[in-house]
Amino acid sequence: MAKVHASLRLLAATAILALIPLGGLWSWRRSGPLRQETRFLVPKGASVDQIADQLEREGVIRNATLFKLWARTRKLQLIRGEYAVQPGASMARVAEKLRKGDIHYTNLVLVPGLHAWAIQKRLEPFVPEDIFWTLWKSPRLAREAGFPEAPSLEGLIAPATYRLHRALEPEEVMLRLVEAFRAQVRPKLEGGPLAPYETLILASLVEKETRVPEERPKVAGVYLKRLQIGMPLQCDPTSLYARWMRGDLRFTAPTGQDVRAPHPYNTYTMKGLPPGPIGLPGPEAIIAAREPQVGQDLYFVATGLGGHRFAPTLAAHNRNVAAYRAELRRQKGLPEPAPKPKARKVTRRRR
Repeated sequence: MAKVHASLRLLAATAILALIPLGGLWSWRRSGPLRQETRFLVPKGASVDQIADQLEREGVIRNATLFKLWARTRKLQLIRGEYAVQPGASMARVAEKLRKGDIHYTNLVLVPGLHAWAIQKRLEPFVPEDIFWTLWKSPRLAREAGFPEAPSLEGLIAPATYRLHRALEPEEVMLRLVEAFRAQVRPKLEGGPLAPYETLILASLVEKETRVPEERPKVAGVYLKRLQIGMPLQCDPTSLYARWMRGDLRFTAPTGQDVRAPHPYNTYTMKGLPPGPIGLPGPEAIIAAREPQVGQDLYFVATGLGGHRFAPTLAAHNRNVAAYRAELRRQKGLPEPAPKPKARKVTRRRR
């Protein structure tokens, strides 16, 4: 009888020992506690224990101890990054993401025409605002872009789509942007009538002045001709950029006050090019600045229909301005202004 009881106890113990790994396997593969998608970061230098505890604390997994045991058995090497976990993901699924380095990337699109303040807003999930403005004026990053003389990174970023994740250090993010510029844009600035950095500045003015591709070489030609004869460029977008540089971040059309306010970037009050670009020029604007179409024209004004009229003289330009204003009145349904009465000629009677 004693032998029977001993056999039963041995059988029960064996069954319990067999259930332990089965229970662990069930816990490992069962649905997780998440009710909605979440993302977590594996920062530089993080340990497996830290990440396991974080995942349990944030409700991504149920059992940090079991997760650590698996990680040690597999000799898991963490890959820094941002990871997305779907609702109900098991510990096995979470572990597999980490093992494979299945990083969640965000596509950041920077298009031609963007300026510093717009870029800062788009980069905010990856670069805190205060750090952004410090790095924006970094001489080291300007050197990396290929222009150590640049006062900031304005214009020194390639318009492109960047794949980023939030575990990147802010300086790494900015470095990726300027490295893309150096590889993709910097070589295209050589060979024009101006030095490469001046070509970049001119291209940024062209980018802001017109969106009509065939007009860009003509706009660049007008500005180059003005530079050659010492005439102020009088580029409206530079007066707006000067307003922003002064801290007035109203994103509205430039006013008469903006045009008259002295500032190094305001080409109404300063001759020559501004000290730096006023935005990101696209490939077509860069080609126009490198190969400007220089003719007789010294002026241009919007048509009100999406393009511009060019003129070689101030008298012809004033007629184009009048046509532009008439077009705006027509679009608004306003009547033509009454003609000014002609001055009556007074004749003296002969005595």
